[in-house]
Amino acid sequence: MLTTIAYCALMWYAMATVFVVEEGYVGVTYRAGRLLEEMAEPGVHMHRYPFVDSMKQVQVTMQTDNVTDVPCGTKSGVVVYFDRIEVVNQLSKEHVWPTVQKFTVEYDQPLIFNNIHHAVNEFCSSHTLQEIYVDLFDTIDEHLIDTLQNHTRELAPGITIMAVRVTKPQIPDEILANYVRMEAERTKLLIEVQHQKVVVTEAETARKRAQIEAEKEAMVAKIRTDAQIIEQRSKQTISAIEDNTTLARARSQVDAKLYEAEMQAKGNALLHTPEYIEVVRYQSISNNTKVYFGPDIPGLFVQN
Repeated sequence: MLTTIAYCALMWYAMATVFVVEEGYVGVTYRAGRLLEEMAEPGVHMHRYPFVDSMKQVQVTMQTDNVTDVPCGTKSGVVVYFDRIEVVNQLSKEHVWPTVQKFTVEYDQPLIFNNIHHAVNEFCSSHTLQEIYVDLFDTIDEHLIDTLQNHTRELAPGITIMAVRVTKPQIPDEILANYVRMEAERTKLLIEVQHQKVVVTEAETARKRAQIEAEKEAMVAKIRTDAQIIEQRSKQTISAIEDNTTLARARSQVDAKLYEAEMQAKGNALLHTPEYIEVVRYQSISNNTKVYFGPDIPGLFVQN
């Protein structure tokens, strides 16, 4: 009996003395209700003062807080609800002690859950249901990230808001039916717009094709015309060359004859000297003189 009691007392003491910190967490110790600055890393540890010290774990890895049934009062007065908003955040190990000291180990309740309600209400109160449900829905998560990060940066700088995922809000059935009809009409409109774009594109393609064909024909005609002009110019050039050649040949012949005449005249001028003329005269007299032999001399040569 005593052995059993001793064994139970020993086990009770061990349970009060030994504690385990899981991976991804750090352990913070409260001693008589006061938070100690020391932190326990993952593993097995022992309390210095059993029954006086108590340990609580604080997650220092990435965690996701799910905030459900968040009301959203729109600018137009319609109240809708977000079924779930997921906030992915992480508390750095270096800021565990000041954050827990200020907000307890349930720090995400005032810093995440309560602030989500405030940020959603702030966003919804300045936008209409159309903007929240359709036009600006894809920007809500970015707005919530900025709002939460700015708030935690002032109160708990060790918390990093990594992502926010927002589900479509639940809206009244009659309003939802209107949105369904609007979406159907919008789909029809988009189809019609796309059809018009296709028609315009086809017409534009046909116009460009006709323009290209016309430009091609004009280019071919221009090439042919340029070729004919070049051919005519070539013929003119050849004719001009032939004319110049004929003219040059004729001019050369005339110049040759003129040169021959000039040379002959110069030769005659040099040849017909007074002495030469005198010699020619005597030759002429000599050639025209008749010599008669015999006893009778013609009376022609007898002077009375």
